[in-house]
Amino acid sequence: MSFEGTLQEIVDGCGGGLGAALMGLDGIAIAQVVSHGPLDRSDPLGGDVTHAGIEFGRILADMGKAADALGVGSLRETVVRLDQITLIFQSIESDLFLVLALAPDGNLGKARYLIRRSLVAIRAEL
Repeated sequence: MSFEGTLQEIVDGCGGGLGAALMGLDGIAIAQVVSHGPLDRSDPLGGDVTHAGIEFGRILADMGKAADALGVGSLRETVVRLDQITLIFQSIESDLFLVLALAPDGNLGKARYLIRRSLVAIRAEL
């Protein structure tokens, strides 16, 4: 399955998914998808989850450096809950991450599960 197919399964299957992207810490997107769900759902990112990935990617890089300095291992997952959106960042490799945008009423637990379940397929495509 392609990156887009895997990302689409996560977005459509988690309940409240707005979009997802596979991105490098340099801000370059490898793949991006948006929800095929109801059109009445408000998306504060306007369907471009890569913008959030770019902005928060710098922070993720700094968090990775902090984890290295503490000697506690690599950064695996970060969840950022904001008023209008929840962002889930999952590390794929040292310089590659998945970002999922979720509506505030979305199913965070199911989204995290689907992301973890898809890691093998994503890494196999690399």
